Amino acid sequence: MQDLTQKLKLYAVTDRQWLGTRTLADCVADAIAGGVTMVQLREKQLAQAEFIAEARVIKTVCAQAQVPFLINDDLEVAMAVDADGLHVGQDDLDAATIRAQWGQEKLVGVSAQTVPEALAAQAAGADYLGVGAVFPTATKTDAVAVPLATLQAITAAVTIPVVAIGGIHRDNLLQLQGTGVVGVALVSELFAPADIRQNAQQLAQLTAKL
Repeated sequence: MQDLTQKLKLYAVTDRQWLGTRTLADCVADAIAGGVTMVQLREKQLAQAEFIAEARVIKTVCAQAQVPFLINDDLEVAMAVDADGLHVGQDDLDAATIRAQWGQEKLVGVSAQTVPEALAAQAAGADYLGVGAVFPTATKTDAVAVPLATLQAITAAVTIPVVAIGGIHRDNLLQLQGTGVVGVALVSELFAPADIRQNAQQLAQLTAKL
């Protein structure tokens, strides 16, 4: 995808626990209006039919803004809604398998915590890597801690872009300067505040400094 590095600058990963009375579509639209450059729909609790229905709605929101729309983990859902891409973890399908089943033109992101994992994902055809958790996080309690030195080693070892994820907020985001990441993936830091749009604008200003 053209300008992938820029598309990865402020990467939103959804989490419906922060919705309150708002719809996910409205929250995503506000985040995009504030500067989010990529959206990943992450639904661990929904049944597949509900996941697909929600994905179709969020895809429309993203398409209207020309923001790439990815599905987390579930290739069947990604294929059903013709998403722009899929993000997978180390225990999911590898990039080569995804491309064999879905085609070469889709975005494939892979989570990595070590240099060997990063190199393997790149060799299998990943377009970008998500590396973390770079800071302690309450969003994913089983997340592996990745020291900033390891993050920097990963970005130095691969030629594909890397985004940092995990426990990132406005007070520590700029600690990622110099690590080689092109952007950050955020969950609660984007969606928990009442004014998502204004919050995203402020975060976009910070990520522009990476």
